[in-house]
Amino acid sequence: MTHDLDATGLLCPLPVLKARKRLQALAPGDRLIVRTDDPAAVIDMPHFCNEAGHELAASREDGAAMVWEIIKAG
Repeated sequence: MTHDLDATGLLCPLPVLKARKRLQALAPGDRLIVRTDDPAAVIDMPHFCNEAGHELAASREDGAAMVWEIIKAG
């Protein structure tokens, strides 16, 4: 199942903290699409996924924002 999280307008560390909280409620294998516009997210999101064991399946620019696709570890 795919879920969305709009973290635009939030500065470090809030996008990662909100993603972590949202992922806790999801089932293993679920996808979370996170949208951020904090420049620090380019470092923070991959680091968070690596540390937590989640798969960063994709990331792309969308205008001034970044869109991250995270698959919850299981």
